[in-house]
Amino acid sequence: MNSILSLIKQGETDQVEFKTSFQKEAIETAVAFANAKGGKILVGLTDDKQLIGVSLSSETLKDWQNQIKNVTYPSLIPEMDTLVLEGKALVLITVIEQPIKPIAYKHRYYKRIRNANHLMSLDEVANEHLKTLNSSWDYYVDTRHDFEDISLDKVSKFLQRIEKHQNKQFQEDPLAVLRKYELIKDQQLTFAAYLLFVDNFSAITSFQIGRFKSEITIIDNIDINTDLPSQVDKAIEFIRKHLMVEFIITGEPQRTERFDYPLDAIREVVINMVVHRDYRDSSHSIVKIFDDRIEFFNPGKLYGDLTIEELLKGDYASKVRNRAVTNMFKEAGIIEKYGSGIKRIRQACLNHGVIEPKFEEFQHGFRVTLYKQRLDEGISGGVSGGVSGGVSGGVNNLLEFINVSPGLSAKQIAQQLDQPLRTIERWIKQLKDQNKIEFRGAPKTGGYYVK
Repeated sequence: MNSILSLIKQGETDQVEFKTSFQKEAIETAVAFANAKGGKILVGLTDDKQLIGVSLSSETLKDWQNQIKNVTYPSLIPEMDTLVLEGKALVLITVIEQPIKPIAYKHRYYKRIRNANHLMSLDEVANEHLKTLNSSWDYYVDTRHDFEDISLDKVSKFLQRIEKHQNKQFQEDPLAVLRKYELIKDQQLTFAAYLLFVDNFSAITSFQIGRFKSEITIIDNIDINTDLPSQVDKAIEFIRKHLMVEFIITGEPQRTERFDYPLDAIREVVINMVVHRDYRDSSHSIVKIFDDRIEFFNPGKLYGDLTIEELLKGDYASKVRNRAVTNMFKEAGIIEKYGSGIKRIRQACLNHGVIEPKFEEFQHGFRVTLYKQRLDEGISGGVSGGVSGGVSGGVNNLLEFINVSPGLSAKQIAQQLDQPLRTIERWIKQLKDQNKIEFRGAPKTGGYYVK
């Protein structure tokens, strides 16, 4: 009973809903929960938590279950329990996340998002079905293109990259290798094979980059319509051409180049754009280079119900929209591992001494913004220079470092930032006194986290 009181107290959420009676809206919610993370429906409560109760007979729960079963496909049969609170009867309907999705109610598909039921689009329905099959769109046969549309030379060069990265040798001919990777099925190309190895112009891989002097004034641009590996290289080359660079004298025979943006972060963003783009969307991938920032926009919002908050915390299991393309990029060493790109982008910006990038869902896609602004005015070098640029700046940069690289001890932080341990311990004490960080775990194995 305490758990029910707790549910009522917290109110409606992404996994809790109140209903005054059992009608079609309750069935919609049950389906929405089944297509998401599951949830509980309390019948006999108003939205503002007022207890009104419901009238029940010995057959009521059985009738409700049959109603849900008969109007859903595949059939949904949730658990139902009767409760009595303050002398009034309530019904608790418990719905678990279904292994086979999506579930339909009268040929319509609903999904729970935050505290509301969302009518799923055709794309969302297709994505849920593909996830149930443990597959993705790019593994399917592309009926519009054939082998004349791809370059065997590009196939061979890409397989050579895999051989070099994995220190192995393919014994079969290139097309046989593609069959093993499931990029050719029933003697037909998959969408992934076309995207990876398209010979000339591709209408569905448009990647537009512009150098803007103002919001509406473009001084240089390029539209890259080619295979995905080449697209990565050409995009990075064009962006790099428009970066400012300074030369740092270090005492070494050769001077050091420092670009105003971290090249590692740019490369990571571009690779993520190419791998995670929704190629079924007719929109373009777009990069806008301004004087003070670079904006990267990609069609397709975050995949698999992932939120921005989960993305930044790193507390999620990676789900990939284009599994075949992602797998081939990983095989060739273009990407290191699933789900670590955002952390590496943030870390690269921190190491470069520029402020935190911005990640947001924008219109029908996802946007990343890298900024030129330095963490502290007047610093030079990377994190080490930034952290040593004054006590206040050092403390703020240490907070940023802990945010990006949580769980490290004071000694580990000092080693990574190339700072004296006493200095790091002094800054840690300031941040703890300001209630901004905390130590978690055992004294010998724990580390510091941003609150």
